[in-house]
Amino acid sequence: MGLKGVILAGGTGTRLYPLTHLVNKHLLPVGKKPMLEYAIEKFREAGIRELIAVIGKQSAQQYVDYFASGEKWGVHLAFLVQERAGGIAQAVSLVEPFIPRGEKFAVLLGDNLFEDSLRGEAETFARQPGGARVLLKKVPDPRRYGVPVIEGNRIRDIEEKPECPKSDYCVTGIYFYDTGVFDKIRAISPSARGELEISDVNALYAREGKLTYGILQGWWTDAGTFASLREAAERMEREDGKEGGETP
Repeated sequence: MGLKGVILAGGTGTRLYPLTHLVNKHLLPVGKKPMLEYAIEKFREAGIRELIAVIGKQSAQQYVDYFASGEKWGVHLAFLVQERAGGIAQAVSLVEPFIPRGEKFAVLLGDNLFEDSLRGEAETFARQPGGARVLLKKVPDPRRYGVPVIEGNRIRDIEEKPECPKSDYCVTGIYFYDTGVFDKIRAISPSARGELEISDVNALYAREGKLTYGILQGWWTDAGTFASLREAAERMEREDGKEGGETP
């Protein structure tokens, strides 16, 4: 497919303090593995083996010590350091020198843990002429998330934490982009919290009619809180038990 994979693993993890006082959130154990390992495995299974992980300065040496070049996982893994938290879109902008113009790539937030394979979605986007693609998940309370306004097989707009959501779906932290995304990042302004928001970038694609979507069928969680981290650990332990032949 030729897609590269970008894993965003920076941030301060304030919702998981004090666990994140000494170690970056994405190195915390989920089941039997560090959180970031699952993202690497998802990309490898999808056939995406050229990976860039954008990390913060905290725990940078631990990342290298544990993952090294990624050879153990059958991938080529490079690390980029995000000097300061500037938002998801700002983190994506850091990989521009490493993605040749005209290519496509996939982005995965390192704290998004999920059941579905990415292979079919990656193949679908590889055939897409250009633009972007996001993965959605049906959730019980979409008001907590960015909610897509869906029109046929495309997203017309994205409403951030709306009081009256127009659908029961949220935009997850799984994205596919062409290299036009870097121009769009340059075109947006920082939000009220001083960060470049990826939802603003996705909204630009949507308003151009260039944002398609897929829907996750299996479980999905953002392991950024104690409750969701515990939920993810329990799910992963069950999955590991099945793979190891243990009785559920």
